[in-house]
Amino acid sequence: MQNRHFALGIFFVVLATLNSAGYRYGASDQAFYIPAVLRKLDPALFPRDRLLIDAQGRLILIDEILAAVVQYTHISIPHLFAVLYVATLLLLFTAAIRLGARLFRTRAAVLALAAALTLRHAVAKTGANTLEGYFHPRQLSFALGLLAVAGFLERRGRLSAALLVCAGLIHPTTAVWFAVWLGVATWMERPELRRALGAGVAAVAIAGALVLWRGPLAGHLARMDAGWLAVIGDRDYLFPLAWPLNVWFTNLIAIPIVLYGWRARARANLTVPGETPLVAGAMALAVIFFAWLPFSALHVAIAVQMQVTRVFWMIDCLGTVYLVWIIAEGTAPAHALKKRATIAATAIVVLSVVRGLYSCFVQFPDRRIVSIDVSQPDWRDAMAWAQTTDPGSGWLADPHHAALYGSTVRAAGHRDVIIDQLKDPAIAMYDREVAMRLADRERSLAELAWNTPEGARALARRYSLDYLVIDRRLDLPLEHQSGSLFIYRIR
Repeated sequence: MQNRHFALGIFFVVLATLNSAGYRYGASDQAFYIPAVLRKLDPALFPRDRLLIDAQGRLILIDEILAAVVQYTHISIPHLFAVLYVATLLLLFTAAIRLGARLFRTRAAVLALAAALTLRHAVAKTGANTLEGYFHPRQLSFALGLLAVAGFLERRGRLSAALLVCAGLIHPTTAVWFAVWLGVATWMERPELRRALGAGVAAVAIAGALVLWRGPLAGHLARMDAGWLAVIGDRDYLFPLAWPLNVWFTNLIAIPIVLYGWRARARANLTVPGETPLVAGAMALAVIFFAWLPFSALHVAIAVQMQVTRVFWMIDCLGTVYLVWIIAEGTAPAHALKKRATIAATAIVVLSVVRGLYSCFVQFPDRRIVSIDVSQPDWRDAMAWAQTTDPGSGWLADPHHAALYGSTVRAAGHRDVIIDQLKDPAIAMYDREVAMRLADRERSLAELAWNTPEGARALARRYSLDYLVIDRRLDLPLEHQSGSLFIYRIR
């Protein structure tokens, strides 16, 4: 049986990876996490971008944890991230199997749920996807949180609590919503624990007040001013009141699915112990979201930074559980149950396979399915050369180089770069000074053509930059060439 589950787990990893258009290193949000880990391993790195990296890094522990793993095991960061990516998906698979085994009556329906979770999709306007094609601490925290939900249904309270603590150490703004979800569910399910839960909530509230008053979040109760908002205003996932109606519908549709599925199960006497409190906890997340809206509308910094819209990720997942139950089992009679579940599981697996193959071979035919290191060869070679330069050197590149080459100068070259237009604005929401720094650089790039010798030299004088990496020949001193990429000295 263990071998069978392991084989299914590997199949789950393959399907999830295909539906994410392959695995890649250094992509997207790793533009922040890799430099944060590198800085812990070598404090001499990123002397110019320290303020930006610390804006989020000082609020989390994952960079210290990953750096400690690298130091202790001597594993490279690319290989560590690949291992953690696979581990995250295996934990998610385990959570799906345990949840399904508790809620469903057939093995086929359990497999249908696991297959459904490989169908990657964006949780509309939340800045989160249900799966990512790279290792992200948020995904690992979510998998641990979902395991904690399964532990709650299995009445393994201590295990659930331990999993939530681990999730909090990895990605607190994901774990906190699981804690609220399961906290409400436990309050309803276990009256004997209400006093302890109340004391715990009071302790957390006091600790939170101290952190906001004198701790690392001091000043975050202030409202974001116009200059700060101008930098992050295009991040519409931070401001739900600006959502169009179709986004509201997409996110809220999971709520009636959950309620319909739960009500149908209750009428058929199919609910299991803990299920009703679990549904109530999920609905509490929706209530918190709506209660949070006024603070978001006022642009209170901590209200924006907590990204309460992420509660829809949890509700979306529970909606998937109930939707699979409605399709695969429902209230079908016992004699038809196995056949219906088998058909549903087969259909969802086939859908996942076809969609995954389409993503990898039609949508992104030039992308490798698995890239342990930076995948673009010219960029990988150029950034390898960048790592041989002075750690204090400053670099100029296309503001959108992360989208062009799949990784940033910081993540791939281990060097400071004037701007990463893809992710720097997201980090700017955590610190006004970082936002103003970014606004200044955006104005300079609007005034000066970074891809001309005159513009590059002017930017170099203004920001003490040393190198330019670009995909064309310029009348500048050439330091290195990597295929179609040229690295020039500009100071």
